[in-house]
Formats: sequence, structure tokens, C-alpha cells
Amino acid sequence: METKVEVLESTLVAPSEQTPRLGLWLSNFDVTAARTHTALVYYYPAPAPTTGFFSPDRLRAALAKALVPFYPLAGRLGKDEAGRLQVDCHGEGALFVVATADCAGEDIFTNYVPSPEVRRAFVPVVPSGDPPCIMSMFQVTFLKCGGVVLGTAIHHALMDGIAAFHFIQTWSGLARGLALSEACPSPPSHDRTPLRGRSPPHADFDHLAYSSEYLTGPPRPSNTFVYSVSPKLLADLKSRCAPGVSTYGAVTAHLWRCMCVARGLAPGSDTRLRVTVNVRHRLQPPLPRHFSGNAILRDLVTVKVADVLAQPYPGYVADTVRKSLDGVNDAHVRSVIDYLGLESEKGTLQAAPWQLLPKSDLWVTGWLGLPMYDADFGWGAPRLVAPALMFGTGMAYVMQRPDRDDGIVVFVALEPEYVKCFEDVFYNQ
Repeated sequence: METKVEVLESTLVAPSEQTPRLGLWLSNFDVTAARTHTALVYYYPAPAPTTGFFSPDRLRAALAKALVPFYPLAGRLGKDEAGRLQVDCHGEGALFVVATADCAGEDIFTNYVPSPEVRRAFVPVVPSGDPPCIMSMFQVTFLKCGGVVLGTAIHHALMDGIAAFHFIQTWSGLARGLALSEACPSPPSHDRTPLRGRSPPHADFDHLAYSSEYLTGPPRPSNTFVYSVSPKLLADLKSRCAPGVSTYGAVTAHLWRCMCVARGLAPGSDTRLRVTVNVRHRLQPPLPRHFSGNAILRDLVTVKVADVLAQPYPGYVADTVRKSLDGVNDAHVRSVIDYLGLESEKGTLQAAPWQLLPKSDLWVTGWLGLPMYDADFGWGAPRLVAPALMFGTGMAYVMQRPDRDDGIVVFVALEPEYVKCFEDVFYNQ
């Protein structure tokens, strides 16, 4: 059933102090990121009787303060004189919406599934992510049960998830009454010049993950499903891998096998795993820890389906993923930056059509270890933080739960006809 939402207030919130007026140069990672807003929902159950729960005035004032160090979020996507994307930082403001909804939190968030309906109801939407698009939008929706949904939409051309969660930490800390120096002890770094291409640019490796030729699968129907990885299942998966295997590696190996079996892929064919890598610490010198841009690199791991199915499981696949990620060093990152610049000049790079991911492939994004739940605005941490919407078939998010003792959760977008087999393999291995 469609949720009925009534907007009570829609305003632009400008930084509370004067901020730099400039055109912020964007790196090749920024300009080739998805030209859309990353939409998340934060669910806060109704508290014990209290006054001022999620006071819009308090949130608005804190947002204005947070936009001082994070001033590009108050800007607009624009273009420089050469036609290259940039952020026009002139303090126009972030969109702040207050709304009510005719549903209760347990109706949606007890067994939460990302969906277009959630995206429309709880996160502001703009017609286009192209210039002169607003860079950030926030919506506070009061539910009939007394709970609140905070929907956030930050343009992907401006920052990745790591930077976005840093902003939410700052905003929520200010709302709790912290001074800016306490809420944001490490100010964000907006300087992208460490990510400039070399002169002359030269790509030393193949970077198929960025090629439009890679995204050649036909559009396919997709539903989103949620799977729990209990501490017992996670421990079992890790026990069959090499010592020190990461949670992401073990779970991704499991997902890859489930996908290959469910889709009935031919053993002699290739299957590819699309992974994302934070490169902040892989560059020489490394980027500042609180670099506030896009510093996530895409890569592909290619193996035979037979190896995913028949090699010692899941250790072989997890080790293959680890070796691929370990190979992302400064030289590799510089090659990607130059490749993106060269291909952009030729006009061969297109906005990523995730729905065209080939049927043989899987894309797993890990949000493990990120401070997702460090979002206490003064009334407690959220019970759930999750994407509002999945982008296409063959995508998966691996995310932690609020209580780490509860294991992790996986959101998977999959063709409906493969779901039963996928679930059988997922839980019965």
C-alpha cells in the first residue's frame, strides 16, 4: 500500500556563517560517479514520553552549523568554462523538508526492504541529477506511531559514503549540543588536487569495470530481498577461509556462489565480481583521513564459474578477492585516474546503467566498519540505517546491524525466478 505523505515545510538551509565562494574542482572519480543522489533512510522508533522529539528547529539550526565546514553540500552542481563538472559553492543552501506519514514504523521497518515506494515517501527527489542540481536534501518524516524517519540524499558527484557519514556524525553531534570542534574534531578536506591526473596521462592497466562495454546485459526485472548472516553462519564461513579473512571477503564469496548456482551459470564460463575499494590510504602520500570527496575505486575479479563452485569453498574465492584488493596500490589508482580522464575526453564514458550488469556478474558493496549508526541527534541512535532503493539486478549491500552481536544483513537485488534457489544455497550452503 502506498504511504501517504504530507509535506509541512520545505526550506533551504544556508550555512550559519560565511563560507568560501568558489567553483570546487572535481576529480575524475567525482565526475564519473553516478550523477544522482545517494538516498538513505534512518529510522528512529518512538521514544518514551518526551518533549521536542526531533525538533525541526533544533535540526535546522544544527544543519546550518554543519554546513560551514561542509560548505559544498550547500552548493549546486555546475560547470566550469571548459564544460567540466564542478560544484558552485555560493551558499544557496541544502533542502530541508518536514513531513508526516500515515504509517507506523513497524509497518515498514520491522522487515525492511528498500523500494521505490520508500524512496518516494521518505527522501526528497529532484527531476534530474544534472547541473544546476542541488547537492544535498534532507527530510524528517513524523510517523503516526510517534517514530521518525530521516531521509538523506547527497549527490554522488560530491562525496562517497565515507564522507557522507562523516557529515552525519557532525550534524548529529551539533544537534546534541556539542561545539563544532567536538562534533567535528577532524575537519573535512575538500581539496581534490592530490587526485589530479598525470601529465601526460597514461593508463598502465586494464580497467574494464569502468568501460561501457562491460555493462551489456539486457534490462531484467528485479526484486530486493534481505538475508541475515547470523554470527554462527559468519563464523562457519570464516572457519573455512584462510586465517585473517575479512567479513566482507567471506560473505562476498558466499554470495557469489549462491548467485552462480541460482542462475545456473555454465561451469566453463567466466563470472565477474565487481568490488569497490577505498583508496584514501593506498595512495602515496595518502589522502587525509577525512577527505570529503569520492575516493572509491571500482575493480573486477574474474574467475571461471567452476572455480567458484568446485574449489575449496569459500576459502578459494575469498582469497582471490583479497589478492585483487591487495593489488590496488598507488600505481593502480593513478592508472585509473588517467584512464578516466582519457576516456572522458573521448566521450566513451557514460553514466553507469547498473540495470545492465551482465547476468553472469555480481556487484557487492560493503558498508562494514563505517560509522553508519553514529547518528544520535539527541534522542538515541537509529534502529536501522539502510539504502532507500537498490539500483539494479545483481547488486548487493553487506551491512552491519546496530548491535554487532546480531550479525550482519545483506540486501540483494535479484530476478524473482532465482530467489528460491538462492535462498536454499544461502542458508543451507
